[in-house]
Amino acid sequence: MTNRTPFHTLLIANRGEIAMRILRTTKAMGLRTVAVYSSADADAPHVRHADQAVHIGPAEPAQSYLNIDAILAAARASGADAVHPGYGFLAENAQFARRCKEAGLVFVGPSSESILAMGDKAAAKRLMQAAGVPCIPGYQGEDQGAATLLHEAEAIGWPVMIKAVAGGGGRGMRLAEGPEQFAALLQSAQSEALHAFGDATVLLERAVTAPRHIEIQVMADRHGHAIHLGERDCSVQRRHQKIIEEAPSPAVSPALRKRMGQAALAAVRAIGYEGAGTLEFLLEASGNFWFMEMNTRLQVEHPVTEALTGLDLVALQLRIATGEPLALRQEDVRLDGHAIEVRLCAEDPAQGFVPQSGTFCVWQPADSLLRVEHALSSGAQVRPHYDSMVAKLIAHGATRGEARQCLLAGLADTVALGVTTNQHFLQRCLAHPAFADGSATTAFIGQHLDELLARNATEAADAARLAAALLQAGTGRAPSPLAHQLVAPLRFELDGQSHTATVQRLRGGAYGVALEGDGSGASTEVDLRHLGGGQWQVLLRGVQSTLRVARSGDRLLMHLAGRAHEVRDTSLAAPDAAGTQGGDGLLRAAMSGRVTALLAREGELVTAGQPLLTLEAMKMEHLHCAPRDGRVAVVHVAVGEQVAMRQVVAEVAAPA
Repeated sequence: MTNRTPFHTLLIANRGEIAMRILRTTKAMGLRTVAVYSSADADAPHVRHADQAVHIGPAEPAQSYLNIDAILAAARASGADAVHPGYGFLAENAQFARRCKEAGLVFVGPSSESILAMGDKAAAKRLMQAAGVPCIPGYQGEDQGAATLLHEAEAIGWPVMIKAVAGGGGRGMRLAEGPEQFAALLQSAQSEALHAFGDATVLLERAVTAPRHIEIQVMADRHGHAIHLGERDCSVQRRHQKIIEEAPSPAVSPALRKRMGQAALAAVRAIGYEGAGTLEFLLEASGNFWFMEMNTRLQVEHPVTEALTGLDLVALQLRIATGEPLALRQEDVRLDGHAIEVRLCAEDPAQGFVPQSGTFCVWQPADSLLRVEHALSSGAQVRPHYDSMVAKLIAHGATRGEARQCLLAGLADTVALGVTTNQHFLQRCLAHPAFADGSATTAFIGQHLDELLARNATEAADAARLAAALLQAGTGRAPSPLAHQLVAPLRFELDGQSHTATVQRLRGGAYGVALEGDGSGASTEVDLRHLGGGQWQVLLRGVQSTLRVARSGDRLLMHLAGRAHEVRDTSLAAPDAAGTQGGDGLLRAAMSGRVTALLAREGELVTAGQPLLTLEAMKMEHLHCAPRDGRVAVVHVAVGEQVAMRQVVAEVAAPA
């Protein structure tokens, strides 16, 4: 056959778990591999697993993973003849695809023309409308004036979704419920879009209330043949970003799947598409569906499709890129069972899903139960420069219930200590009745957030008792012969909550723990047996369980009953005058990140909750607001400055 583009050495222009995923298939196909890495990733797993690795710049993505010249230079230096962009970074950058082609490199993905056609959401909507694909009513005009956009929003009808025309991942998206908040949300969306994509242009769409987010996976070769591989339901989201994905969707019948698949293939044919891609739709309860956008790349959630179809999507990408025709026809595609994926993210759900950085003291995934995609190990660092997703956990079962139960068990058995993650939040989502019965929509987290974050009082009290016993057991002092007669007072923090307890060593080695404020004042017996290697056997309330413990500086880290806890002994510390809550007027950075905007000046009068500055971390912007009413006394940072988590960034003096 003609029109072939064989290659032998593949450069992977990405990092983390997706680089590891691509490496696995590429090596299995007998190809040579090249990794690229920033200064922050010099010791990363993808660097060690590739046949060659090339340093491309400092930690900041703009100077490394987004630096086209540096990546092309790495390809020349290593002798690579093909490039796989993964997802994120340059994966949907038309200029990158074009530059690869001009450099004589095979780009594993669609043409620059296809990326360009679908990369601008406004232009893509016009193209899809011409192809007969259903599109949400809205405005995608060139006039970006605030007055014009407000007028168009009024014409569409509230609520209205504001969306950046470039990029994705929920960045540059805001939901405006009415005209009174539109101007502020528009400015926020445009600012985030400009920083994330270099383009502040937005479009407006009628907000579809509580829809399903359904995407259709497509594969197309350069010979005009295209197929779809069924749908994925990605409705469970926070900040417009997916955290749970499953296939098939509980809401999609075979007839609806056929209709949506035909619409997806119509879109593919309209742009002469080649490679792996995904058409994203909003599905209403009525069965109507609307085109949102096309992702011209491999998706984060591709493993659930692989589990159902038995296909290796990366292998299909690589074969298509060499010019091979697809060996599958649509009737050959089979969907077997059910698969669910969760995204483990370094973030704190209780604090508005603020990204977290730091070091994983212990990382032990439940590989025996799940497919786990990651690039972690104990001691791995999570940097503020990159996306907050650190791993994906995927379960496959004969039924949806079986897959869900397996994923719940695997999540509980996964040990991730040292960096706050959404692990327990994911368990709560999977266990919630609305998800269990398959009725969750994009409104799921918003509707049930209080339930999903609610503390179980009994579990919290027992964790506190266990923490107190561990703190006493970990003093390192030999027990006195009279230890069972002595009562040791303790003050400590458990997951940011302050506790006071008294601990007494009992005959036989157990501990009696009385927790102040639990209502009873009674002592509860906690029996601990150290098994070595950070493992403890615990007997509490007649139930025996295994506990994983690690120390990191002044923190005691515990993994108990599928949940990570952080403990700090504050017995010798002076009581905090509510400083962490902002009662002292100090505004502290909620994460490590870069200052992108200052929203108030020194001397300005502000009210509690008024935005003072914006930090960008892990590809998202986060407002930091005044901790109390008063006057801005000092702003300690400047735009562009990097700050550390808990660093004081501003001070608000009490009102006169």
